[in-house]
Formats: sequence, structure tokens, C-alpha cells
Amino acid sequence: MINIVSSHSSELLSGLGQTVLCSLIALFFSLIIGSMFAIFEVLPNKILQTIGRIYVEVVRNIPLLVVTMFFYIVIPQYVVSIDGFVAGTIGLTIYTSAFIAETVRAGIQSVSGGQMEAARSNGMSYWQSMRYIVLPQAFKIVIPPLGNQFINLVKNSSVLAFVAGFDLMYVGNDIASTTFDTINSYLVVGVMYLIITMPLSYYMRYLEKRTNRGAA
Repeated sequence: MINIVSSHSSELLSGLGQTVLCSLIALFFSLIIGSMFAIFEVLPNKILQTIGRIYVEVVRNIPLLVVTMFFYIVIPQYVVSIDGFVAGTIGLTIYTSAFIAETVRAGIQSVSGGQMEAARSNGMSYWQSMRYIVLPQAFKIVIPPLGNQFINLVKNSSVLAFVAGFDLMYVGNDIASTTFDTINSYLVVGVMYLIITMPLSYYMRYLEKRTNRGAA
């Protein structure tokens, strides 16, 4: 493992950077898209509810690799040319957003309906009530499952290896094929994934405890 790290440090760091960049972009946009479709699912509008439900059910029941390959093969062929990193990041964003939508929806529905009614009776619009009253409480409730989704997102970023995204797994595959030291190559990759996910896991636990103390 030490020999692999010392001999291929630049490639590993480059792959680590691509993995982190993909994860950050996908995390940001999947949270926005997922929250939007979660709101769609709880709106008093049958059309938007149906759109939200169809999006979530379709996307989360298709394998991530299939979603990614769609953006890697179909979109460049018929719409616009994009590279593997962009295709993988978009696929990961769309896929993760469906799970985040369900998580946020559950959080919204766990907030007492009286909160919305009280806000509306005080003159706030539906969207103001949702933004300032319901959503802040919902996100506090769903911090643990959202943390799990964020960690899964980082691990799922390895899908970039299938579309030449030059991420950490792609670099690991390349090193394993050139050195023929498969075990140590993937052990190094596994450790580097832990370097990303462990701090995130501990931070989410800290955030959960801090939120619980604030609520108490």
C-alpha cells in the first residue's frame, strides 16, 4: 500500500479531488431538487403532487448506473456533448434527489398541521408558512437520514469510474490494471473514501446532537 501511494500519489490526489468535487456539486443540487419535489408531494395541488410522486417513484426505482449511462450515451448523441464527469455528476444528482425528496417529505409531514394553520391565521401565505415555519422544523427532524444520504452519495460517486469520470475509483482501477496489485490498490482507494466519509459522518452526528440540545 505504501508503495502504491508513493508511486501514484498525484493520480490518487487527482482522483480524490474529482470525487470530492462531484460529491459537493451533486449534494448541493440534489438537496435543492429533492426539496422541491418533496414540496410538490405535499402541496394541495393534485397535478404537482402527481408530478412529484412520479418523479420520485421512477428515479429511485432505476439503478444509478442506468441513470448515469443515459446522460453519458443518450444526451451526447441527441442533445449536447458532455464528458463522463458531467454525465456522472448529473446522474448522481438526479438519482440522489429522489431519495432526498422522500426524506424531506417525511419530515414535512411529521410537523404538526397546526403549525401551518397557526402561521396562515397570522397572515402568512402558504409559501411563507412553508419556508419560515414548516421547512426549518422538517430539516431538523430529518438530519440523521439526510446524513446517511450524503454519505451514500459520496460512495455512489464511484459510478464515475464507469463513464471515464477520472474519480478515485477510476484511478484505483487504472492502478490495479497497471501494477497487477489489485488487493492493495483497492485497499488504498477504500482508505481514501473513509477519509471523506468519516468526517462527514461525525459532523452529522455532532449536528444532530447540537440540534437536539437546542430543541431541549
